[in-house]
Amino acid sequence: MFSEKLKNAPEGYTFDDFLMVPSISSVEPKDVVTRTRVSRNYNINIPIVSSAMDTVTEAEMAIALAQAGGLGIIHRNMTISEQVEEINKVKRSGDLTVRDVITISPEESIKEAQDIMDEEEISGLPVVQDGIVVGIISRRDIKPIINSDAQKRVGDIMTEDVVTISESTSPEEALDVAYENKVERLPVVQNGKIMGIVTIKDILERKKFLNASKDKKGRFLVAAATGPFDLERAIALDEAGADIITIDCAHPHKPEIIEFTKTIKENIDADLLMGNIATKQAAEDLMAAEVDGFKVGIGPGSICTTRIIAGVGVPQLTAVSDVADVAKDYDVPVIADGGLRYSGDIAKAIGVGADAVMLGSLLAGTHESPGDVVIMNGRKFKQYRGMGSLGAMTGGVGAGTDRYFQEVKGPMKHAKLVPEGVEGVVPYKGPVNEVLFQLIGGLKASMGYCGAKGIKGMQEKARFVRITPSGMTESHPHDLTITNESPNYPTTRLM
Repeated sequence: MFSEKLKNAPEGYTFDDFLMVPSISSVEPKDVVTRTRVSRNYNINIPIVSSAMDTVTEAEMAIALAQAGGLGIIHRNMTISEQVEEINKVKRSGDLTVRDVITISPEESIKEAQDIMDEEEISGLPVVQDGIVVGIISRRDIKPIINSDAQKRVGDIMTEDVVTISESTSPEEALDVAYENKVERLPVVQNGKIMGIVTIKDILERKKFLNASKDKKGRFLVAAATGPFDLERAIALDEAGADIITIDCAHPHKPEIIEFTKTIKENIDADLLMGNIATKQAAEDLMAAEVDGFKVGIGPGSICTTRIIAGVGVPQLTAVSDVADVAKDYDVPVIADGGLRYSGDIAKAIGVGADAVMLGSLLAGTHESPGDVVIMNGRKFKQYRGMGSLGAMTGGVGAGTDRYFQEVKGPMKHAKLVPEGVEGVVPYKGPVNEVLFQLIGGLKASMGYCGAKGIKGMQEKARFVRITPSGMTESHPHDLTITNESPNYPTTRLM
């Protein structure tokens, strides 16, 4: 009986076990479209999601990912109020309209107006009386008389004929209005009451990110993580405007979690992602909770030790393909989470059914990742740790403990934990947009080789050849000493 367990065990494969076979193709990388679904109801423009880790994703990373067309998942190793504020930062950043408008009354002096503009570092103020916009005043209006009549009323010199727009005005329309009327700022009004303000500067800045991932209101998309039983957090994240909420759990294939997921789903409007899973059966059983997407991967991450400590896991390509077989029947997207080291691995994950990939180590160490840059032996590094590491479990709010179903009581926390992750440092990589450029460039090259114009085409057309360890050795640069390191093939990668 026991020997049969080994004899009948299926083989599991990961990225280094396969290459994709080139096909006849008229597709050029520049013509490739990488838009994809990340959940039932949300699309992103590049298939990259940042991991909900406390050394990878907070607001700054989520903003950068959304600007590039991807999605950031705010980690949960913080209080609910702190996580809500991170979501607010992302949404405010992506909102063309400044909601917290600084205004002035027509009865105030121009000296007061100037002081406000100096303090807030702005060049103009809407003039508001009883909530109604009655004028606008700028530094240009004040400058000729500030020295001779500083106590003059704002209402006496303000521009009364104010050019305004409504909330339904598109950025393009707003820009046309601003240029036509030769104004730098446009109050947003509803029934005469000021709702916000839009500036030419903000409109032009927005045009830099034409590929950005946005919600229906034009704000950046953002996701946030919650625990498997943390309904309070899930509701708070939903009310804060999170577009997608992810249940952050090492092993959600449990009857009690499946049942509670139904409760979370019923109490939020956001899409709900579930993870991490690695088998067909888990995908089938979790569909009872009507989740909107799966995160796939148990133990493949560079800082995860689950497969060694627990002896459990499924090689990542096999896990992704198995879950995708089920997910496609339910029209549910799949996110491959972990084990990706190069852009070619992203292409392979998509080729076996992933709709997007979740990255941790590849984004850790960038300027936008949380943490300070440290210098060791003359080189720059940033901290990177698994959420199953001692540091993550005992730091912040200890989100790693319930993720791995551990509970700590008493002062000696470290003595009561069984870590399933490590912590260390990774080389500092600079701005994340440079990393994303290389990753997406490699993916587009792969899709060109395979003759796929889009993500669905890649899933359909990708063909694989199994290779030996010798084949993988042959695949890497060999028989030379690299003297000029490529940005997409670092020789200093920490394994």
